[in-house]
Amino acid sequence: MKLVVKQCVCLFMFSLLSEAVLAKEKVLVVGAGIVGASIGYHLSLEEVEVTIIDMQSPASHASLATFAWINASWAKQPQAYHALNQQSVGYWHELSKQIGVPVKWGGSLEWFESSDRQEKLGLQVAEQIDWGEAAEILPVVSAKMLEPNVTFMGADNVAYSANDGAVDPSQATKKLLSAAQTNGAKVIYPCKLNGIAKTLKGEIADTTCGPMPFDQIVLAVGAASKTIANIAKLNIPQRSTPGIIVVTEPTEPLLNRIIVAPGVHIHQRFDGRIVVGEQAGAPKTSAHNLRLKGRPNRYPSQVLAQDHAQRVLDLAVKYVPRLTNVKADEILIGWRPLPLDGHPVLGYSSEEPSVYIAVSHSGITLAPIIGRLVAKELIEKRPLEVLNAYRPNREFITVVRY
Repeated sequence: MKLVVKQCVCLFMFSLLSEAVLAKEKVLVVGAGIVGASIGYHLSLEEVEVTIIDMQSPASHASLATFAWINASWAKQPQAYHALNQQSVGYWHELSKQIGVPVKWGGSLEWFESSDRQEKLGLQVAEQIDWGEAAEILPVVSAKMLEPNVTFMGADNVAYSANDGAVDPSQATKKLLSAAQTNGAKVIYPCKLNGIAKTLKGEIADTTCGPMPFDQIVLAVGAASKTIANIAKLNIPQRSTPGIIVVTEPTEPLLNRIIVAPGVHIHQRFDGRIVVGEQAGAPKTSAHNLRLKGRPNRYPSQVLAQDHAQRVLDLAVKYVPRLTNVKADEILIGWRPLPLDGHPVLGYSSEEPSVYIAVSHSGITLAPIIGRLVAKELIEKRPLEVLNAYRPNREFITVVRY
C-alpha cells in the first residue's frame, strides 16, 4: 500500500512539474499594424504563446496609409537613432526573404527648391557619409540618367541615398502575420481591448472577443494615445498629424527609385501602382478640423476624395509629367504615430509592469529591428541598452525635423 501511495505522489508531482515546464509565456500583442505584426512574428520564433488582436483588421490604420519609405536619412537624428535606422534597413533585406515580401530597392533622390535648403542638404549628406551611409550629391545630369522620366525643376544637384527602398505596407504586414501564424501565433480581428484585470490566477485582458489571460501585453497601437493612457496608465505626448496618400491605378514602368521632390514624395510599386504622399498635409481650416476629428482613414465622400487626390497628383505631375493621365485608385488619410521628439516609445509602463508600449513613427523602416529587439526584451525580461533612449518615462521635447 505504501509503495502505491508513493507512486501516486511521485506521478502527481511529475505531472505538476511537467505542466510548469510545458506552460508557455502568454504574450498579447494589441495592434496588427506593421510594428505589432513584427513583434508578434519575432515572438513566434521563440517558445512563447502569442496572440495578436486588432480592433478592425491588419494594416487598417497607420500601416495602410503610409508612403512606406525604408530609409536612414538625414532627418534621423542624433547619430544613435540614425544607427538604429541603418541597422533596421539592413535587417529588412534578411526579413524580406524570411517572410517572402518583395522590397523595391534602388535608393532615393531628394532635393529642395531654395538654394539655402539645398546648401544645408549638402551638409546633411556629408554628415550621412561620415556616419557610414551610402549617400552622395549628384549633378542633375547624373540624376537624370538614373530617372529619365523625372523633371528636377531647376535644381543644380540632387542627394542620392543608395540604400533606400520601399514596400507595400499592407502586404508586408500581412506577410508578417501569416508567418507568425505558421509558427503557431493566433491573429484575431475585429477584437477590441477594453481593459485589463488582475485575478488570483493572473492578469486577464477584457476584449470584445472574450477574456484573454496574459503574462505580458504589448500596446502597438500607433496613434491611439487614449488606449495607452487607459491601459498603460501613461500619457505619451504625440503630435499625430494626417497625411494624404494617393495610390494610382497600375501604369507603365516610370520610376526605379523613390523621388523626394519639393512638397511631394513619389515611388512606384512592382505592380505598376504609383504611390504619392503629400508633405504639407491637409489645410488647417475649421472645415478640415471638423472632418478629421474622428481620425478617419478615408474621406466621407468620393467627390471630396477625388478633389484631394487630384491636387496631390497635379503636384506630382510637375516632377513626373508622364503621370498626367494616371488615375487615382485609392485615396487614404494616414495618421502618423509621432511622439513629440520624433523617436519611438519602447518599454514597460512604470504604472503597469506587465504592459509594454511599442509606438513608432518611421514604423515601416524600424518595424524589423523593433520586432526583434522588443521580442528579446519581452522574453529575457531585461532591458537592452540600445533601447534605453526610447523609454516611456523619458522627457519629451517637441522636435520637428521634417
